[in-house]
Amino acid sequence: MSRRPPPPPLSDAPLAPGLYLVATPIGNLRDITLRALDILSAADLVLAEDTRVTGKLLSAYGLSKTLARYDEHAGGRTAPRVLALLEQGGRVALASDAGTPLVSDPGFPLVREAIARGLPVFAAPGPSAALAALTVSGLPAERFLFAGFLSPKSAARRRELAELAGVRATLILFEGGSRLKASLSDMAQVLGPRPAAVAREMTKLHETLVRGPLDVLAADPALDHPLGEVVIVIAPGREEAATADDADAALAEALTRLSPGEAASEVARALGLPRRELYRRALDLKGGG
Repeated sequence: MSRRPPPPPLSDAPLAPGLYLVATPIGNLRDITLRALDILSAADLVLAEDTRVTGKLLSAYGLSKTLARYDEHAGGRTAPRVLALLEQGGRVALASDAGTPLVSDPGFPLVREAIARGLPVFAAPGPSAALAALTVSGLPAERFLFAGFLSPKSAARRRELAELAGVRATLILFEGGSRLKASLSDMAQVLGPRPAAVAREMTKLHETLVRGPLDVLAADPALDHPLGEVVIVIAPGREEAATADDADAALAEALTRLSPGEAASEVARALGLPRRELYRRALDLKGGG
């Protein structure tokens, strides 16, 4: 049985002053990046939503650092101390409990104030539950919208879903396990039977990913009350076929800039319509027909 190679040594390069947004593992501790370890090792202060969680991460890699709580409750009290340290040339790491800071996570007010004061802010990218779920969902990843947590109230949640219904991109949402069934039911009602995927415990021992239409997922007893937080990925809605009026409007605009042939080609690509028919129509419009 082969032995694992020893971990690479931490960098001895000096860490520049500033606020570092450090992404942390969403489950598997070995997903930590080498740069994240360098930053956490050299930082003068490490901010954490839950110091116990971040403390375990640091301990796993043999790091002992000064930790301070930074969440929606303690942030207002902690921020002045942090900003003062940064203004004195300090190095501060803001570490998420799991994943990338600021993504449905505390930290935005601190980053905004640091930027307003002209203080350096650096990203140390790494794990993200939203992107991890998207990439294994089997759904289009070329264009996506991360919408975070929706309202816990059904009526408000349905209004939010109605606003998202017209988005021509894959949707990524977070949800708590206790509300998953109700949320999936609302999604099926508002968005219809779109293909979707429900991911939980990503990168952990009991990682699960269930794929299927929203209405089937909403009725799946295995998804009634899962533990922990969940990522839901939903396919884009279908594009409605362009009408003759849509084609005429697009051609009329394109003809102000292009020849009939070029206008027909541009609109054909944009609307998915036959170029030959669009070219004939472009000639008619150009001639005033």
